[in-house]
Amino acid sequence: MISNLAHVDPSAKIGENVTIHPFAYVDANVVIGDNSEIMPYASIMAGTVMGKNNKIYQGAIIGAEPQDFRWKGEPTKCIIGDDNKIREHVIINRGISPDGGTTIGSGCFIMAESHIGHDTTVADKVVIGNGAMIAGDVKIGECTILSSGAMIHERCHVGKWVVIKGGCRIGSHVPPFVIIAHNPAAFFGVNAWIMKKNGFTEDDITEIAKAYRHMYQSGTSVFNALKRIEADVTPSDNRDAILGFVRDNNLRIVGAVDVTED
Repeated sequence: MISNLAHVDPSAKIGENVTIHPFAYVDANVVIGDNSEIMPYASIMAGTVMGKNNKIYQGAIIGAEPQDFRWKGEPTKCIIGDDNKIREHVIINRGISPDGGTTIGSGCFIMAESHIGHDTTVADKVVIGNGAMIAGDVKIGECTILSSGAMIHERCHVGKWVVIKGGCRIGSHVPPFVIIAHNPAAFFGVNAWIMKKNGFTEDDITEIAKAYRHMYQSGTSVFNALKRIEADVTPSDNRDAILGFVRDNNLRIVGAVDVTED
């Protein structure tokens, strides 16, 4: 299942039933899991460890050297989970230090010509649209969608079940369950339609929407909004996810009034 027109380094570890098409490039110190497929002209670079059932399309570069002046040539990692589709000309950089590295979860769909920078963590079931740009040290939560052309700046944290509309530029943290749109980036509502299709109840969504009315539509500070959410929103895992995210990110979230105490 490996073409004699592909380059596969003898040290690479290739699982069972892997297909590597002509003109693909597999570097040294690479692991490719069972039932994966590497299409023509795709490159799997040193330090990449890939799970099973992945399909890497033409021209993609997985585990590319990091684009960061802090990297001094050390061997670093890019970890890819299972069941991912990584489309044409995607570039995923590996980490800049031997500890950690860039991590892509399982069940992700990464569309053509998007870029994922060094040491970024992408959770499971994330969709990244055509031409989306994700800088280094970013965190993307599970089941989030970045529409085409979205840009996420360095060290930003995007929560779970988020939709970021096409072309939107994100320069701060995006809390879970929301839709973000426009430039400058602004709160556009709760991600209700997708959440309903995936098991969230009407009560779940009502309480999440109530929390974000306090956060974005009351004209108060983030500090006071958290107090109001604790007093007014029924305790739940979803409420705790919102509160925990905002506190973990020092009350700095996209589109908020400010981060100071009233």
